Amino acid sequence: MAFKPLHDRVLVRRVESEEKTAGGLIIPDSAKEKPSEGEVVACGDGARKDSGELIEMAVKAGDRILFGKWSGTEVTVNGEELLIMKESDILGIIENDKAAKAA
Repeated sequence: MAFKPLHDRVLVRRVESEEKTAGGLIIPDSAKEKPSEGEVVACGDGARKDSGELIEMAVKAGDRILFGKWSGTEVTVNGEELLIMKESDILGIIENDKAAKAA
């Protein structure tokens, strides 16, 4: 089943957090928080102004993003747990250091 979000909504796959702390301690599953980082799987076309003009999305499929801890609604698509949220719930795009240096 294919899923395409509508309007200014985004489908996001959570990115798993590190299993060790910087000091090398292993974090058990019970102590881990749900990650607030993810990868955009699919995007809607964008919101519309009152005039009907389309406001393009700032994110695209494949972008790595940071979102609020309580953002989005959990949904299951093809047996995979994903989040669907409004674009305004996204705090920012995480850029790859190599891509940022090349630009």
